[in-house]
Amino acid sequence: MRLQLLGSQSGRSCTVSRGQGPTEVIDNTRNPDFVRKFVLDFFFEEKQNLRFDVYNVDSRSCNISKHDFLGQTFCTLGEIIGSTGGRLERTLSGIPGKKCGVIILTAEELSNCRDIATMQLCANKLDKKDFFGKSDPFLVFYRSNEDGTFTICHKTEVIKNTLNPVWQSFTIPVRALCNGDYDRTVKVDVYDWDRDGSHDFIGEFTTSYRELSRGQNQFNVYEYAKKKKKKKEYAIKEKHQHYTTMSRLYIQCNPSQPTSLHYMSPYQMNAYAMALKAVGEIIQDYDSDKLFPAYGFGAKLPPDGKISHAFPLVRRTHDRTNSHLRNTSAQLAWTRTLPVIQACAAEITDGSQYFVLLMITDGVISDMVQTKEAVVNAASLPLSIIIVGVGPAEFDAMEELDGDEVRVSSRGRLAERDIVQFVPFRDYIDRSGNQVLSMARLAKDVLAEIPDQLLSFMKSRGIEPRPALSTSPLPELHRHI
Repeated sequence: MRLQLLGSQSGRSCTVSRGQGPTEVIDNTRNPDFVRKFVLDFFFEEKQNLRFDVYNVDSRSCNISKHDFLGQTFCTLGEIIGSTGGRLERTLSGIPGKKCGVIILTAEELSNCRDIATMQLCANKLDKKDFFGKSDPFLVFYRSNEDGTFTICHKTEVIKNTLNPVWQSFTIPVRALCNGDYDRTVKVDVYDWDRDGSHDFIGEFTTSYRELSRGQNQFNVYEYAKKKKKKKEYAIKEKHQHYTTMSRLYIQCNPSQPTSLHYMSPYQMNAYAMALKAVGEIIQDYDSDKLFPAYGFGAKLPPDGKISHAFPLVRRTHDRTNSHLRNTSAQLAWTRTLPVIQACAAEITDGSQYFVLLMITDGVISDMVQTKEAVVNAASLPLSIIIVGVGPAEFDAMEELDGDEVRVSSRGRLAERDIVQFVPFRDYIDRSGNQVLSMARLAKDVLAEIPDQLLSFMKSRGIEPRPALSTSPLPELHRHI
């Protein structure tokens, strides 16, 4: 079986040119470990859809329809990056009634290192593995990951029938070998090639690019271990830049009528739903449990008509669950955001989690003075606030909360940092009525500042990323795709 992986990305150009880019073909294996990597530009504020197709290549034809389809999976780039250790495992599908296997996708932020390494390796007195000959040796290079596992980064050619091979020199970017960290562990395995793909292990050794580079104009000599050892844990100097994000969602909602902004049409989304979907589909990839507390604010609730500015959209009783979002007996009240911000701030204890508060309203804030003070106080917390105004109301006064040009202040105190992004949704609605395009424009604008806000808070407090959790190794040799 000869396997090949095709990757594609929709919506933005990358090295997988507008779409399809194949890996190399790996012969005779059901556990391929592909060498080719895809370099993608990552945009936190955009939903970058990916698709991976796996094929069994039976001929040299470039026409993919000539090959056997083995399965596919879909995900977003954010899902991979947001996964623990940047490692996402997905089940392949696409063939009814058949188990198609598992694909493992890993992502790592590339360093700015532009160094190129050129090296040539040789070996002496390797083990004889072939019954009627010597050995057909080749080398496999792996770079260590932040969770202690290894990812393949280079294979040499096979040298036939020799115990003293001299491989051709090759050139590799240093960031592909160790992501620019000269002291990161590099593992090299030596194999005897077999036609059926069951290559015999000869030995292994570990080194680093710093050590390899010392061999310039002279030889580095490594003794290789002849027995395959269990997976080791290696000390890695690169820090895993991953913080847990927790999202909080607050919505101003009232009973819906066909003429209302809150009307739930069976045929299309209203502005509230579009804003929720636009932002939620992106930030969910960075939330650990993907569960979002959702509250309404600014409504008179039954049975007593009491005004609440922070009430759960789902109310549980002894015998049933009621949704205030669909409760036609609720009445709209004025817009106050102070209780909302205070409720969210009360849940924050330290910087181990970063909170994103999304507020959607169709009314102008009536407690602006108190809200400004709450924003100034919240600027010292691990919190970002997104406010989306929907409908025709005049939101000019609310622009004051967005501190891009002038930092929010209250009672002579300036906010420690800019944490608020306010936008009126009407500025992003596509004139042709394309809701997908409208949502993409909104999400791109309101989420663009979140990564810098998160990092600025963590760095100002000296909070370092958590160590990556070790992942369970895959069977046999193969670790990553």
